[in-house]
Amino acid sequence: MKKTSFDWTKLLISIIIGFSPGIIGGLFTYPAIQGWYTTLVKTPVTPPNWLFGPMWSTLYLLIGVSFYFIWKKGFKTPQSKLALTIFSIQLFLNALWSVIFFGLQELLFGLIEIIFLWFFIIANIVEFREIDKKAAYLMLPYLAWVTVATILNLSIVLVN
Repeated sequence: MKKTSFDWTKLLISIIIGFSPGIIGGLFTYPAIQGWYTTLVKTPVTPPNWLFGPMWSTLYLLIGVSFYFIWKKGFKTPQSKLALTIFSIQLFLNALWSVIFFGLQELLFGLIEIIFLWFFIIANIVEFREIDKKAAYLMLPYLAWVTVATILNLSIVLVN
């Protein structure tokens, strides 16, 4: 069994890629958290605002490390190219949700978009699993949290 070497440069770039939706989304989220978002009615299951930053930071780190495991294997096969495409789409959808929900203040459109995100995360996990099981498993907490976020988005739509 061939042991692959560790590549710090790829890991760092992968982590930056993993954090990219948070950086982009943060431009729309942070201003809304102190303003418009405070005016929304929220259900008792809504976590406190302080939890979202550490949770998303952890998830973006896991997404980046997951991507690193895939990148180490290369993107020359059709399967790895498909995995990269799906990964890129779900990252885009992740950032887009913040633009829609917080930036445009579109609750229902945000809900519809996050459902698409949820399905692309599942597709991402399935494709990553075929290439590297560790990469797929690292995406499971992300899926779990987006499931929670989808329920929260739905609850906000229903009570506002």
